[in-house]
Amino acid sequence: MHQAKETPERPSGRLLRARAMYRNMSKRRTAWLLIKDTVDSCMEYRVLGLAAEAAFFTLLSVPPLLLSMIGLLGYVDDWTGADTIASLQTNLLEASRTVLSDRGVNEIARPILEDVMRGGRPDVISIGFLFALWSGSRAVNVFIDTITVMYGLDGVRGIVKTRLLAFLLFIIALLIGSVALPLMVAGPDAVLELLPVSTSVVQILYWPVVIVLSIVFLTTLYHVSVPVRSPWVEDTPGALVALGMWVLGSFLLRIYLTNTVEGPTTIYASLAAPVAVLLWIGVSAFAVLVGAAVNAAIDRVWPSVATATARAANERMREAQAAEYVARAQARHAHDDDPDDPGMPSEFPERWSKFLPPDDVTSRLRAHARTHTKPHAKSQAKPETRKPETQGQAEPEVNRQTQPGVNGQAQPPTAKNGEAPPWRELGGR
Repeated sequence: MHQAKETPERPSGRLLRARAMYRNMSKRRTAWLLIKDTVDSCMEYRVLGLAAEAAFFTLLSVPPLLLSMIGLLGYVDDWTGADTIASLQTNLLEASRTVLSDRGVNEIARPILEDVMRGGRPDVISIGFLFALWSGSRAVNVFIDTITVMYGLDGVRGIVKTRLLAFLLFIIALLIGSVALPLMVAGPDAVLELLPVSTSVVQILYWPVVIVLSIVFLTTLYHVSVPVRSPWVEDTPGALVALGMWVLGSFLLRIYLTNTVEGPTTIYASLAAPVAVLLWIGVSAFAVLVGAAVNAAIDRVWPSVATATARAANERMREAQAAEYVARAQARHAHDDDPDDPGMPSEFPERWSKFLPPDDVTSRLRAHARTHTKPHAKSQAKPETRKPETQGQAEPEVNRQTQPGVNGQAQPPTAKNGEAPPWRELGGR
């Protein structure tokens, strides 16, 4: 008989696991755990600084993107008509007056627009569009990288894949934003001009549709940014939190800008519009990252199967890398403690002070002096002659002292019969 194969039990949903795990815990306690984990993640991963980075790169991509889109109008002026080009140029000049002075508009903005709109400018289109793609994808890369780190899955997706994903998401967001943003800014009146529907239907369904599409976009961003696949619905809580924070932050920012930036007596002067745009983009990026922190906190409290498996594998890989690093450090330390280390500067003993304490330096210098002393240095002594007793005996004494030895070196004088050597009498040694 063959043993029956056990069918793997399908994992239950996150809500069912939460009910089973936290059955005896109050909802207030569970909410406190989620809030605490979210705040810890925001503080640990510098959410405010990363939001400022994303806002900067987003704002940096806007001018070259606008210039490249304006440069395209030189090729389609036959389709759009001269009136459309003229009205667009007038609107752009009026918008530039909020940033530049009249002299700047007349000397900088107007010549550039006339030069770009008069005919096709492939250099402006290519260089500006490439720079906008780099800067915009860099901003999206901040979101993807931060979301991945918040889930504890950094290193699962490679750098090249992350960059390509950011580039693709920026292209998709650019296409969607070029259609959705004008409709959101213009309001229901723009929809009535495009779609022949009743006014009441548009006014009722306009904002609910905008909210639903925003939630879908944010949920998709969170879902795609995680390196492993999980249910799409489980990323919805973070999208709801991000949308709520974005609405609240935009409302508070509007109050702040109305009281400080706007008005003829403002200290910002012509910088009021760029400051307002940068602050609004920063608030939006901060809301998106906080929503990602909420999703990461929920996943740590009630982990899904895919993320838990990937997180465990990532932890094992980190432990292996840490063990390898410790082993290398210990081997390097043991190699440094070896007294016969070839890296020790034995040729120049004065350099030992960089490697050894003072006591060891002294002992090393003494040992170095003993080992480098010539073997015959101790046996050599200055030959000294005695005063001869008679003149007849002086000559043979001198001859014996200067008589060369076998090896060509001068030999000490030998003693006579019954007499002690001269150095025994002089030094007593």
